[in-house]
Amino acid sequence: MAKKKKDRRKLAKKLLHKYRLVVLNEETFEEKFAIKLTRLNVFVIVTLSAILLIFLTTILIAFTPLKEYIPGYSSTALKQKATRLNYKVDSLEQTLVINQQYLESIKRVLKGDVNTIEFNKDSILQAAELDISEFDLSPSKEDSLLREKVDKEDKYNLFESATSKVSFVLFTPVTGTISEGYNPKEKHYAVDIAVAKDTPVKAVADGTVILAEWTTQTGYVIIIDHGNGLISAYKHNVSLTKEQGELVKSGEVIAISGNAGEFTTGPHLHFELWSNGYPIDPTTFIDFE
Repeated sequence: MAKKKKDRRKLAKKLLHKYRLVVLNEETFEEKFAIKLTRLNVFVIVTLSAILLIFLTTILIAFTPLKEYIPGYSSTALKQKATRLNYKVDSLEQTLVINQQYLESIKRVLKGDVNTIEFNKDSILQAAELDISEFDLSPSKEDSLLREKVDKEDKYNLFESATSKVSFVLFTPVTGTISEGYNPKEKHYAVDIAVAKDTPVKAVADGTVILAEWTTQTGYVIIIDHGNGLISAYKHNVSLTKEQGELVKSGEVIAISGNAGEFTTGPHLHFELWSNGYPIDPTTFIDFE
């Protein structure tokens, strides 16, 4: 027992024994700095410094973007994006399965295999169960006359009969002489306007440029979407002043006409006007001369 007390006293004496840390000038041996330390003080200071360093490092990593550079750690935004994409993929998979089942059912109906259909399409099932011999399917006189009339019509009459729902006045892109008019029978769904070289080409209405590029056949081409299903195209230009995605105003210069491209015989503007996917005669709305 006495030995243990003696050892404790020695340990306490060692820990509390004071040392003097002195910083001297190497040349003059002048004392610049001095501090009294004990082994206990050194241990406490080192321990507290280590704890403080660990705490600051944890705070720095947890609340700053540096945490994203730690291997295996992903940011919150990235996790949210991955979760949203996972939901979208799952929804697309379900939609794809439903569409496939529906298409398979339609195929069975078309093949006449209606006994194995496993979906509730009462109208289709009832129609499939009807006996076709009970109905008179021979065409009437009026139907025969109509079919004969349709057969004799030119297949491009659909384009000619297409009407535009444009409710505003279109600006004239260029002023000149029409060298070749709108002729859907020859698949020329545009008007060619002969103009002097380097004539400015203007937009017929407000819109957004959806195409602006060079082609070997038609030179520089620019196409503008004016909304309401109306699209205008300008071809055989020598340069463009607008790029894809830009907004244009009615009457704003969008290109410089010329004689560019393989499908041209002189300086002119090849102008097309489309409404809801069908070509229409631009001279119906624009006076080029």
